[in-house]
Amino acid sequence: MPLAGYLAAAGFVTELQYELADAVVATHGRLVLAEGPVRPAAWAANVWLDPREIEISSIGDAAKRLRALQRNWALYSHAHHRRAALIAEKLPKVSAKPIRFGAAPPAAPLGSWTLLAPNLLLAAPNCSSPVRHGEWRFVEDRKAPPNRAYLKLWEVFTRIGRQPRAGELCLDLGSSPGGWSWVLQNLGARVISVDKAPLAPAVAALPNIEFRRGSAFALDPRQFEGIDWLFSDVVCYPERLYRLVETWLAAGTKRFVCALKFQGATDHETACRFAAIPGSRLMHLHHNKHELTWIKLD
Repeated sequence: MPLAGYLAAAGFVTELQYELADAVVATHGRLVLAEGPVRPAAWAANVWLDPREIEISSIGDAAKRLRALQRNWALYSHAHHRRAALIAEKLPKVSAKPIRFGAAPPAAPLGSWTLLAPNLLLAAPNCSSPVRHGEWRFVEDRKAPPNRAYLKLWEVFTRIGRQPRAGELCLDLGSSPGGWSWVLQNLGARVISVDKAPLAPAVAALPNIEFRRGSAFALDPRQFEGIDWLFSDVVCYPERLYRLVETWLAAGTKRFVCALKFQGATDHETACRFAAIPGSRLMHLHHNKHELTWIKLD
């Protein structure tokens, strides 16, 4: 039976176990092992493809066996930390420098491993994420953006390899204080920014941003023509966001990036409804908290 490892986003092991349901065979800290072919798992930061157990006789033997599989490795240290660290010291160093937004993400394969017992490794030479444990870190702009929400869009665009082109029209719902509008404007897009609260003055003064004060839920899609992308960071229950998305889908909007914010218990039912929309993808970003990001392209 095929086996895959799913590394949960920090703090969300329970959510990941719920997604994987009866396929779960073992859990090691944040690493959940599940039987069957690899499946979409929104709460997984990284997926270990074809993990295998490897018996080792020593620290040197462990490093030798890992190097025989491939060069680049990231240690997920859950148990036997000192011994694992000594093994890691014998492996080639892998850069963990933050990515500069706009640069290509790492291209070299990156494997992941952990110690299940002093003489037993679990290793996956290939993983779904090209960065360590799916932790997408960027060289931050600590001056221009009005808050750190901009990092969510940087992560989305880097991971999917798509972003609005210059001149495209973006609708940014729940935009205040303007972190997402700031990102979109910097890409050269035209932005209609909607919120009951104002934008930060420096963002509101930027060219190609039109601010409209009001509720995202009061908008009539028929009054908006030529929307290329719809973005939503609105604070609301996921079910209400789903109804809003349905309205814009029916109006012909094709590209979406929306944050599903869970207030209290995780609404797995509505998350599944979002995931079932054709052509869409649901993921937990490294920069998300108790929320998921839903993406639909074309």
